Order: sequence, then structure tokens, then C-alpha cells
Amino acid sequence: MLVTTAAPAAPPSATSSPARRVAWASMVGTSLESFDFYVFAYFSAFFVGPLFFEPLGRVGGSLAAFTTIAVAFVVRPIGALLFGYMGDRLGRRTTLLWTVGIMGVATGLIGVLPTYAQVGWLGAVLLVLLRVVQGLSLGGEWGGSILLATEHSGRVKRAFYAAIPQLGSPVGSILSAVAFIVLAQTLPADQMAEWGWRIPFLLALPLLLVSLYLRWSIEETPVFTGLVAARKRDRIPVLTMFRQRPVAIVVAIGAALLGIGSYSLMNTYTMNYGASVLGFPYMQLLTAATIGALLQLVTIPLFGVWASRIGSAKVVAWGALGTLIIAFPMYLLLQSATFGVLVAMMVIGGILPTMSWAALGGLMNDMFPDHFRYSALSFAYAIAATISGFVPLVTGALGVATAQAWWHPGLVLAILSAITLVASVVAARMPQAPESSVLEPAVLETEDAVA
Repeated sequence: MLVTTAAPAAPPSATSSPARRVAWASMVGTSLESFDFYVFAYFSAFFVGPLFFEPLGRVGGSLAAFTTIAVAFVVRPIGALLFGYMGDRLGRRTTLLWTVGIMGVATGLIGVLPTYAQVGWLGAVLLVLLRVVQGLSLGGEWGGSILLATEHSGRVKRAFYAAIPQLGSPVGSILSAVAFIVLAQTLPADQMAEWGWRIPFLLALPLLLVSLYLRWSIEETPVFTGLVAARKRDRIPVLTMFRQRPVAIVVAIGAALLGIGSYSLMNTYTMNYGASVLGFPYMQLLTAATIGALLQLVTIPLFGVWASRIGSAKVVAWGALGTLIIAFPMYLLLQSATFGVLVAMMVIGGILPTMSWAALGGLMNDMFPDHFRYSALSFAYAIAATISGFVPLVTGALGVATAQAWWHPGLVLAILSAITLVASVVAARMPQAPESSVLEPAVLETEDAVA
């Protein structure tokens, strides 16, 4: 097969889709992703076991519920490879329309599932299948959202715009928590268990329509447009990714662990642990988590500005170091906390990992060249998410093995922090990817190539 290397494409500059508007469109998509995740996280902690795994009992039902969370994470790498290929071959915008559409529809369908009392184990099987569909679509969502924002911006502000899609996490958390708080306040417990739990899942459908409209209204990124014009798309981007950047993939996975894993620990396991072991009222836990998420709406853009000044990898490292320091003291204080201390701990335990989360997109964006960047970001993030998906299950098993020792969730948080700290320090020392991918020619397509 004859291949040619196209001349270097000029760095993309202006586009008719302003970078700020594109970044917010990206954020809406990640908000839907986050909403889906947190709705199911809250739902799994309190409703999945009794409604879909009733014969397994309280403990077995809880473990089964956490397993349904993990299922979506297990298939994420497959979705990352699939949609990463589409993103590097067909375009960022086109791929993101598919991912957000599949994700929103799957979430809405969970809201109409029959329970065990209605159809036996069929409801649980359908639930797992929809979680698989969600996981596949989520595998390509985050990386594409980051690229949609960063590839419409210049290098100077790229770290800031990479932080904007990360606002989707607190936005989704707030929307899902508010939905459950309102329902819990307005519906009796029996009606909440009978049909009220369905409403938050059905709310994903109007959010989906908004996200589709915003993404349809923007243009393809100038970076991908330049790759097409220069005939520089890889035939199989994932193979080029593993061949050219194997160490960077490992580093990116480690850098992402705290940002993703801390949310699984705090908003899934700690919610269940706080209610069932420490005895906090359900509403207090939701309120504390919501207050912490509201503050992140301010801190994430600020961390993005900071990353633009000192570098994304350094911000990730500072967040990991701070979380490592407070991991054990936070869970010690939670053992006998008042509501005020609970809120303070949720805020502190949320903001420090958020520092690593806010700068994660910028860190990864700098590590990989344009022609396989979608595949690289999606795959690294998906592997980290898969590992993080087992955090509630592993932490729960550790709690059982240690008779619910106060330090068991702190140990998990400290391990996540240490891994991300090391990875971010390594990332800070690695050279950034070239601006227009001309330093590492790959097997590039050309209309003149012949077999």
C-alpha cells in the first residue's frame, strides 16, 4: 500500500462557531451524562435493590445495585474504541450527536422499566441491558466534549475551555439531587417506591432534546476540518495511539482516576454508607452533596483559569495532594458529625478532587496529537471510569471485611489520590503534543493511495 504524508496544515484559527458558545454546548452534553450517572447512583443506593433484586435481601440487593453501576463502566472501553474511531474518522460533532442521543434514550427507557414485583427477573435483565447501552455511549461522550471545546479555541485559553465541559458533573449532580429532594418532599414513601422514582429518568428526554439542538447548531471543529483537508486521518487511530503513545495512555489513565473515582466514592458509596451505617437522614446527605456541587459551579472555571496560567498537570497534582492529605481526617470527622460538619466535609471532600477534575481535560488534550486524540482521550478516560465504577463495590466489601472501620473509605480515597498525584507529576514532565500533528506522521489516508 502506497501512502503519502500531507503537508503540515496551518494551525486552526477562527471559526464561525465562537469558542465560548461551543464550550457551553459541550457542557450541556456532559451535564446529561452526569445527570444520568447521578440519577442512577442515587437510585441504586436506595431503590434498585428493593425494586429489581428483591429476593437477594437488603445486603445482596445493595451489592447487586452497585454491580449495575459497574456494568456500565465495564463496557465503556468498548464504546471508547467504537466512538473514538468515529470521532477521529467521521468528526467530533457527528459522533457526539450519536453518543448523546443513545445515552438520553437509554436513560429515559429505564424510567419505564417493570420491576421485580411486576415481571420477575425480566426487569433486572432489561435494566442491565440498558446500563450496557449507556456505558457504550458514555465511552465516547467525555473525550468528544473536551475536544469540541478545546479544538475551537487557541492554545492560550485551551486549558480554561477544557474545564468548561467539566461543569457538567456538578450540574448533573445538582439536577438529579434536586429531583429526588423535591420528589421525597412531595410524595409519600410508598408512592416514591411505586412510581415516583421513574420521574428523574424521564427528565433525561427533555435534556436530550436541548443537548441535540445545541450540538446540531455548531460546526465541526477547525482541527478536524484541517485533518480532512490535509488528508491526515488515520485509518485505524487506536493502533497509532498504542504504537506512538503507550506510556502517555497509562499516565492519562492514572491522572483521571481521582477525578472520576472520587465522585463514585462520594456520591454513591458515601451516600449509602452515611445513611445505612452512620445514620444520617437521606435528605441531609442529598442537601450536603447539592451544596458542594453548587460551589463547584464557581470553583471549576476558577481552576480552569489557574490551569491556563500554571499548566493543567500542575493543577491536577495540587488537587490530588490536597485530597490525599484530607482523606482520613474527613472520614474520621464524619463518624460523629453534625449537619454543619457534614456539609463542610462534603464541600472540602468535593472541591479538592474537583481541582484534579477541572484540569483533567487540559492535561489529556496536551498529551496526544490531533489525528488520534479522540480515541486516546476516550480510551484513557473509559479505562479510568471502568476502574472507578468498581469503587463503591470494592469499598463496600472493604467495609464488610473491616466491620465498617471508620478509615475504610478514606483508604480508598487516599489510594486514588496517590495514583493521580504520581501520574500528574509524570505528565507535567512529558513533552506536549505538537500543535498540528506534524511531528509524528502516521499511516495517513490519501486519495492517491493504492493497495
